[in-house]
Amino acid sequence: MLQKINHIGIAVQSLEASIPFYRDALSMPLQGFEEVAEQKVRVAMLQVGESMIELLEPTSPDSPIAKFLEKNGPGIHHIAYEVADIEAAIAHLKTCGARMIDEQPRNGAHGSRIAFVHPKSSGGVLTELCQCGH
Repeated sequence: MLQKINHIGIAVQSLEASIPFYRDALSMPLQGFEEVAEQKVRVAMLQVGESMIELLEPTSPDSPIAKFLEKNGPGIHHIAYEVADIEAAIAHLKTCGARMIDEQPRNGAHGSRIAFVHPKSSGGVLTELCQCGH
C-alpha cells in the first residue's frame, strides 16, 4: 500500500526565516513554493533523497497550521506516505479500524490528492496519505 515517505511536514512561522537552514546548512535543493488556499497555508518544498521536507507557513490566523504553532510552536507537523490509490488506502485503513480525518481525498500541494489519518489511530503522529499528481 505505501510506496515511500513522500514528505515530512514542518510547521514554521516564516518560510523566509526557515529556508536558509534547510537550503544552505543542510544543502537541500529548494524545489519551489506554493500556496494552498484551501488549507490556508504557504509551502516550500525541499528535496532530500527521494523524499521532501515541506515547510508550512500559515496564511491566516485561523489556519490549522497557525493553530498548531500556537499550541506546539514550530516543529514536525505530519509525515506523508505516498500511495498509488488513495481511495483504496483509505478503505484499507478504515477496515483496519483507523479513524480518518478525511473520509474522502482532498486537494493538496502540487496537484496531489491527500487524506489525513487521525493521530489517535497512529500513536499521536498526524499521518497523511498522498497520491501524487504527476
